[in-house]
This record gives sequence, C-alpha cells and structure tokens, in this order.
Amino acid sequence: MPSSSELSASVVARDTRAIARALRNVDDRVPGYLDLLKGLFPSTGKAWVVGITGNPGAGKSTLTDRLIETLRAQGKTVGVLCVDPSSPYTGGAILGDRIRMSRHSNDAGVFIRSVATRGHLGGLSRSARDMVRVLDAAGFDVVLVETVGVGQDELEITRTAHTTLVVMAPGLGDEVQAIKAGLLETADVFAVNKADREGADGTMRDLELMIALGTEAMVASGKMRGHVVHGGVKVDALPNAPAAPAERWTPPIQRCVSTRGEGIAQLLVSLERHRVWISSTEAGRERRRVRLTEEVREALRETLIDAATTALAKELDEAAAAVEARSLDPYTATEQLLARFRSS
Repeated sequence: MPSSSELSASVVARDTRAIARALRNVDDRVPGYLDLLKGLFPSTGKAWVVGITGNPGAGKSTLTDRLIETLRAQGKTVGVLCVDPSSPYTGGAILGDRIRMSRHSNDAGVFIRSVATRGHLGGLSRSARDMVRVLDAAGFDVVLVETVGVGQDELEITRTAHTTLVVMAPGLGDEVQAIKAGLLETADVFAVNKADREGADGTMRDLELMIALGTEAMVASGKMRGHVVHGGVKVDALPNAPAAPAERWTPPIQRCVSTRGEGIAQLLVSLERHRVWISSTEAGRERRRVRLTEEVREALRETLIDAATTALAKELDEAAAAVEARSLDPYTATEQLLARFRSS
C-alpha cells in the first residue's frame, strides 16, 4: 500500500492505477484520504470543471459522450465523474451512465469514473467535489461531472462546477418545469437536446420566458444578489454572493441532437464563452470566490457533524430513546447535545 505522498505523486504523474486508487480512497474515506487531498491540492486549480445536469431522460449521458468526443478532437484530456443514485433499500447503485461512454474506455486521454450518491442529496455524492479535485490534480484539461438527474433540487453542482450546463428535452414536462425556481436558475448554458422531436420550439420558448420572467421579478424586488443570469436571477446555492456588478452573464440556449452529434460543437462554444467570462470579468471572478467560500463552509459543516456524532455516539442514542419515550422534546435534546459537545 503506497503512502499518501507516494500516491499523490503518482496521481500527478497521471498513473491510471494511482488515479483509480486515489478516487476509491477518497470516495470510501479510508484513513489517510485527507493527507492525500492535502498533498494533491498544490497541483489543482488548472482544470475546467463543467457540471451537466437536467431532468431524467434528457440525454445527459449521451450528450456527455459527445462532449468528450469533441474535446478530444481538440486535443484536450478529459476526466469524467458520473453520479448515480443509491437505492434507499439496498444501498446499491447500478452505475450504468458510463455505458454510453464505453467507446472512450481505451483512450488514454479520457478517465471515466462512476460513483454512487450513498444517500447524499443535491444530485452529487458527498465525495464528488474531492474526487473532482483528484482528477484536476491528475492534469486533465476538462472535468465533466454528470449529476444524478433527479429534478429541481440539484443545486449542489453549482458549488462544484465552474460552468453548469442544464440539459432539457421536449416532451418531459418542461413547459411546467421551466417556470419553477431552483435548478433552471442556476444554469450557465442551456442545451435543448433531442431537438429533432416535436415540441423543441416550445421548450425553447419556455426557457426564454423563464429567463425573462426571472429577470423582471428579481429587478422589481431589488434582489440583485448572487450569480446573475439575464439581468438579475439569484441562485440560492450561493446565498452569500455580493451585489451583482454590471458584467452579467446571459445563459445561451443551444439546440442539439446528441445521438447524431448535431449542435455539439456550437454548444461547446457557448460553454467556452462562459469559461472566458469566469476568468476575464470581475463578476466571474467574484462568483468563483463565492463558490470557494461556500466550499469551505460546507467542509467545516461536515467536519463538525462528523466530530459531533463520533464524540456523542452514546449520548445520541440516549437522547433518541428519551424523545421516543416523550420524556424529552427533540429541540431540548439537541440543545443538550450541543452543550455537551462544546464542553468536551
């Protein structure tokens, strides 16, 4: 078993087995995984992370496969993280998204890893952000992260990716979904996939209406904070964002038919435009700073929860029994547990 420093060096050298081992260690949180991540951090910060999310059945996996193909044709190396849901009954996961990308399995410039959510909400697994960092340290030019695809609440990807691509398709109830707050308001780029189907024009109109209505509502209420799209839509995933500057990003909408590779090149151009915006404008750089701040907050929150549940394992069981017996309410029990943790 190599040490954390040895494994870090092998990952940076892009040793395939080392990358696979590092990803497994991080996902399983085996002892020493934090030392591994600390050792890899100086080699990170170079990859462009693109999140791919959207409704189930929109064609995210096939679209991801086409994006890999187009990026490889440009000479770029690609790391891919596919997140699949875990069964709430067995805890298992099919991990089948990468089947649609199997033609890249023998390409040394592509590394594809599937991972289960293990019950984590938000469309990603708990370890997804750290696994992205491993692929970043391994020197991949682009890291694609395909989320579970469970609906409107997949905001976690906005805290992980530099650019968020929301994939939609005609006939999936998009005319209703398009006017809802949440996932759609986090999009940096929209892809209307399966655009050869009936209803594609309607989906395009619904998205344009959603952006326009969101702009008018947010401007009227004066809530000009967060990541702004098309004039003033706030992203709740980054609640501590500063007031929006003038250099606002309007998310483009791109038609494509991923099964035939149509519109993929144009879609990648739109994604690249957002990458330039992130790095060349003060609004983009501020968004990146806010995202990193949220990452530190989330890491602190998880660390505190882990420390508290470990230190108070016995007390937690006793508190749960008292609540069940109705001799104690859950709010007082929580306050008592917090007081014990602070004094320990």
